[in-house]
Amino acid sequence: MKILFYNHTGQASGAERVLTMILARLNGRAFAPVVVCPETGALAKMVREIGAPVETIAGLDARFTWRPDHLLRYTRSFVRVISELRRKVTSIKPDLIHANSIRAGLVATAATFGLKTPVVWHLHDLLPRHPLSSAIRIFASVSRRTRMIAVSEAVARNFCGRLAAPLMNRVTVILNAIDLDKFQSQETTSDALRAELGLAADDFVLGIIGQLTPRKGQLELIDAFSQAAASQAKLLIVGAALFNRDGEYAKRLEEATRTRGLGDRVRMLGARSDISRVMQTLDLLVVNSTAEPFGLVILEAMACGTPVLAAAVDGIPEIVEHGTDGWLVPSQNRRMLAQAITHLSRNPELRARLAKAGREHVAANFSLDRFLNELERFYEQVDKAKRRKTRTSNSQSRVATRENMLPTVATRRESLTAVSSSGVETPG
Repeated sequence: MKILFYNHTGQASGAERVLTMILARLNGRAFAPVVVCPETGALAKMVREIGAPVETIAGLDARFTWRPDHLLRYTRSFVRVISELRRKVTSIKPDLIHANSIRAGLVATAATFGLKTPVVWHLHDLLPRHPLSSAIRIFASVSRRTRMIAVSEAVARNFCGRLAAPLMNRVTVILNAIDLDKFQSQETTSDALRAELGLAADDFVLGIIGQLTPRKGQLELIDAFSQAAASQAKLLIVGAALFNRDGEYAKRLEEATRTRGLGDRVRMLGARSDISRVMQTLDLLVVNSTAEPFGLVILEAMACGTPVLAAAVDGIPEIVEHGTDGWLVPSQNRRMLAQAITHLSRNPELRARLAKAGREHVAANFSLDRFLNELERFYEQVDKAKRRKTRTSNSQSRVATRENMLPTVATRRESLTAVSSSGVETPG
């Protein structure tokens, strides 16, 4: 089965990490992947390093906005990218398109209008409260060629919204996974990075890992950290600004660190390629998102044997059970976040118990083998449904053709009868 994987941006964040994981381990005997994405950004290079073929098109410039001038610019971008992707689809002739985001799903569905190619939307994000979100849901429900993969039950519910009846039976939840081989607990790795970063062996080190953006809650974590009663604690902020005005947000984080007098206790490490090493250095990973479709970083921390403190929002409670394999606090509650940091910093036995249970939990439920088995079965089901629909359509077409021919045959017989009655010899 030939699958065209379309990614609307060349930047690499969580969704792109999942995409490259799929490409690296997809069954090559059954599936032939082709990736279509922008040339700019890290994604095209990452895909080429895996060995998958890449076709490039323009990046999509589109965001949720209320400004008419921005909407006009975004519409022009949509039209351009839709046209380019349609040319790629007609050239590649895939059996199925895997659109790796909601925006990619919109483009791919519009680009294949009039074609029979199924389009799978991989839902990695939550739709915001916005009139355009309702329009997206309606568009998705109108096209009968679309199917959706949601990374969590929370994402599935969010995407369906009030259109639950027409959409829910087309959404399949396949929980994300990680490559466990890349995330393992190693004591020597932890010691080496601590020495490299100038951290003492007895420092309590917590960290937050992810792109720098308000949704991830780094600013609120700095505030809670300043209130926590953990004088030997150090905070590592790992990640970079990727989209929109996130550069301005990064500057606000640096300013907050200075104004709170935390310059010697908070380290902004930027984007790093050795996330597993960083995880193993931490005594506690904090996930302080105000919205979180799933939480891949939580699985990575668990696999590394690092305990997790997280805000109980959206898809996170589907991964973490409070007090069993992680610690949950209400979202956007800085006081309780500070209290949890203090509590966990003072209880190494509790952290060790959470870490052990978390490692067992992720190994049992979030392996890459489980994820790929579910995904490949899903592809096969979509392809079978397409073939069944094609056979039904062809059968109906043949029946219609025979029915249309009947008057012609009857007319011919009447004509032969008339000729015969006139005395002209007809063939027997």
